[in-house]
Amino acid sequence: MKRWISIALLFAASCASAPPGMAPPDAIDAEVRRLMASEDVVGLALAVIDDGKVAHVAAYGVRDLARSRPLDSDTVMYAASLAKTAFAYTVLQLADEGRIDLDASIATYLPKPLPDYPDYQALVGDERWRMITPRIVLTHSTGFDNFRRFEEDGKLRLHWRPGSRYGYSGEGFRLLQFVLEECLGLDVGTEMQVRVFDRLGLKRTSMLWRDDFAGNFAETYAEDGTLEAHDRRRRVDAAGSMDTTIADQARLWAGVMRGEGLTPESRAAMVRGQLPISTAHQFPSLQESTDPRGAAIALAAGLGVVTFKDASGPIWFKGGHDDGTGNVLVCQEARRRCVVFLSNSVRAERIYPALTRIILGETAMPWWWEYR
Repeated sequence: MKRWISIALLFAASCASAPPGMAPPDAIDAEVRRLMASEDVVGLALAVIDDGKVAHVAAYGVRDLARSRPLDSDTVMYAASLAKTAFAYTVLQLADEGRIDLDASIATYLPKPLPDYPDYQALVGDERWRMITPRIVLTHSTGFDNFRRFEEDGKLRLHWRPGSRYGYSGEGFRLLQFVLEECLGLDVGTEMQVRVFDRLGLKRTSMLWRDDFAGNFAETYAEDGTLEAHDRRRRVDAAGSMDTTIADQARLWAGVMRGEGLTPESRAAMVRGQLPISTAHQFPSLQESTDPRGAAIALAAGLGVVTFKDASGPIWFKGGHDDGTGNVLVCQEARRRCVVFLSNSVRAERIYPALTRIILGETAMPWWWEYR
């Protein structure tokens, strides 16, 4: 089952006809249904932004298999790592205001050495932590593994000189959150709420679980179809505690595409390649394998996103994944066009390449890197 949002009601714009170069809604609908059936996807929601405006929002399938409850545009879904980009957008606003310098060492802000804090005692004797800057965090080049729990001994460590190469790291984002809270006295959840969610009119998005979400919330399902319990966060995690809806994601990425709340310089820097990516895949974070296809499309880390170039111009993207969640965002700068997918079934990741193709057209999107 699907529920269409009337964009005329929400945004005073019509979605009856497709923007130039994009498949019409009926064709998108048919392809989504066909592909969901072929891969046994439980539920999926999508939004299309064109020229910086919401053009199309739709939801399909169910949010709860046991009760056959339909997924709709206001169903709260887990955003996973899409939260990292919203956090990066907040950090860039702070940088625009001069409250943080993207290129200053975190040591500049900390009142005492990082290893003196309980969560970072494992870094004692490794002064390379002083090389870490907010920009290095946002480009995933700290040198940390994704999370310390993936280390054999569970201890945080630096695997290379910060800033020298790409390696996806939620630990880096948690470190920058710690710096903002410890040094600037900020509540990161409140800052994101005010600077991003409230600014862009996101009514059912939060970095903390809200009890009013429970009435229309999507359960999540693993690769084998089993239920995966959602962590109802009571503590903000910049690396991925955002719950949201597809209607809110439409507003969010339209606002980001327009650069609302940022200076033009910061908006441009966000989606500009800052650090080349040569790894063969996004995960595991510490892999040494490389792939020349990355260099061929100028694959690089932006600030909270990944960028590349093809015949249409610059493109940026971000994924969000866990055992029961498969989300992805792909945006074309020249057209100011994005597609964002949220799913409560990780199996949906199998169909995103085909769906992106009918919405954005042929691109050089490196699915080979995003999904192994």
